[in-house]
Amino acid sequence: MLKLAIDFGTSVTKIYKIGSGIVLAEATCVAVDKETGEIRAFGNEAKRLLGKTAEQTAIRFPVYEGEIVSESLGAALLEYFLGKVTGGSWGRTEALFCVPCGIAPDAREKYYRVANSAGLSRVYFAEAPFLSALGQDVPLSDSNPVFVIDIGAGCTSIAAFSLDGIIAGLSMNVGGNNMDIHIIDHVAEQFNLKIGSLTSEKLKNTVGSFLDSDNQSMVVNGRDIGTGRPRSVSVTSPDIMFPIRVYVDKILEYAELILKKLPAEVSAAVCKGGAYLSGGVCRMMGLSGYVADRLQIETHLAEEPQMAVVLGGGRTVGNSALLHRIRLS
Repeated sequence: MLKLAIDFGTSVTKIYKIGSGIVLAEATCVAVDKETGEIRAFGNEAKRLLGKTAEQTAIRFPVYEGEIVSESLGAALLEYFLGKVTGGSWGRTEALFCVPCGIAPDAREKYYRVANSAGLSRVYFAEAPFLSALGQDVPLSDSNPVFVIDIGAGCTSIAAFSLDGIIAGLSMNVGGNNMDIHIIDHVAEQFNLKIGSLTSEKLKNTVGSFLDSDNQSMVVNGRDIGTGRPRSVSVTSPDIMFPIRVYVDKILEYAELILKKLPAEVSAAVCKGGAYLSGGVCRMMGLSGYVADRLQIETHLAEEPQMAVVLGGGRTVGNSALLHRIRLS
């Protein structure tokens, strides 16, 4: 039987196949004809069209802030991805979906319906913090509490947990996409320049930093708000520090609340073990140190932060005993 772990994320979908490793990482995105509803492009090809399409084509994201908002588009996109990674045959497949911490039953049901519509009949779910820890080779047991912060594009999951279950945790609709939108507004205000979402995302990933001494720069192209003409400016790390930091600060506010709720013994174990960080946003320079300073605990950054959750999913779906322990009912 084919076994897959699927992280159907707000920005990027990752798929892990037992025996092959990570076999797909593509944008969770489709290009749709507004009149007919026909899908014209999937994944990365669709995302490249963002901001460049004619009026009759719309770019849609079936997953928003960790929740499926279009089941029909989500099923079509998932079916396309499954075709790419399986060669066209996935009838006998066991799939584990990575979902946000504390996902509501009705939101989880949407994932289940999408999976069924895409042709997956045997589906399980596990929460992101568990999978993030497993993807970082963190030892899990009933008596060893672990603290994880996973910051994705549309959703952040924070939890203290052991194999016995989540002790305290939550998911919040804050992530990299909020930063991208705020960077667009910030560049417009600071430089009188209108930039698109792809440029904003690239700017964040290229020069975004939590190091006060960092002064990396990137030339961005956009439209002058006053004249309407194309113009270029050089944007540095300090220029976009505020629209990035404000959302990380909000995430850390909630992380501090969770830490304060922990029983004394759990708190002592977490203080000793530190915080494990994952998610694409955590690749930014200096973020790990910034979190350590704010929370006053040691931090551990995943080797590939953006892949930690799906890697953990792969290790779980291939281990029936572990899958039984951490899957949601």
